[in-house]
Amino acid sequence: MIEIHPTALVHPEVKIGQGVKIEPYAVIASPHVELGDGVVIKAHAYIEGHVKIGKGSVIYPFASIGSKTQDLKYKGERTYVEIGQNCQIREYVTINSSCGEESKVIVGDNCLIMAYCHVAHNCVVGNSVIMANAATLAGHVQIGNYVTLGGICAVHQYTRIGDYAMVGGGSMVGQDIPPYCITSGYPAKVAGLNIIGLKRRKFSIELRKNLIRAYRLTYQTGLSWKEAREVILAEFPGNSHIEKWVDFCDHTERGLASPRAVRSLKKGCSSATILEEIEASSV
Repeated sequence: MIEIHPTALVHPEVKIGQGVKIEPYAVIASPHVELGDGVVIKAHAYIEGHVKIGKGSVIYPFASIGSKTQDLKYKGERTYVEIGQNCQIREYVTINSSCGEESKVIVGDNCLIMAYCHVAHNCVVGNSVIMANAATLAGHVQIGNYVTLGGICAVHQYTRIGDYAMVGGGSMVGQDIPPYCITSGYPAKVAGLNIIGLKRRKFSIELRKNLIRAYRLTYQTGLSWKEAREVILAEFPGNSHIEKWVDFCDHTERGLASPRAVRSLKKGCSSATILEEIEASSV
């Protein structure tokens, strides 16, 4: 059963899967739109361009999907938007089309993009990402899997945020955020690992300790990245999560976000003792 309200304006060539529901006054203005099974387009939503929306996703009222990029370099080339399965695209979200012939904006599966968020041209958003209200991605941003972006945060062009990272509300992200980290501030600074998020994703204590060690070697030892990566790989051979950390740091172009300062030393305590306390309390 396909339900299309008589007040909805749907181009006759749109590809519509089984169980799709299109509510009153929704507009699908392009023949190049494909709606997977069970997709719901709620009232007053607007879709144009080359857009594919995966099975079970819901587009909420006044969202705008596939409209022309805001990049002034755009010259009318063919570009795409692909939204995965079981996504919730909430009210007034804008997901623009891309810039550059045959390029795409991609949103993965199981994402929750809350009201007033913006995803700009050439962005890639991974699976199970949460963008809280009014989070904004500039062009060419890459967001990993299981990332959480707090409300009213903004991410600079070409910036990357690694898997399982969390960015606090109101942050201004101008440099790459490594995977597994928690970050906040203006500009955003790394405050350690996203321990609560890792626990929720069933990361073992041993793995969390290994990631803390990799974090400390990267940020708190004074080693260059070249020196730190050799130590990290030697200590944790064959560990896929550690390899993901190293690979992400290897390929940064904007540089890694700076860490917040380690807390001041207690009277009579060495820096090594303080760092051990931080590690013990963070797993």
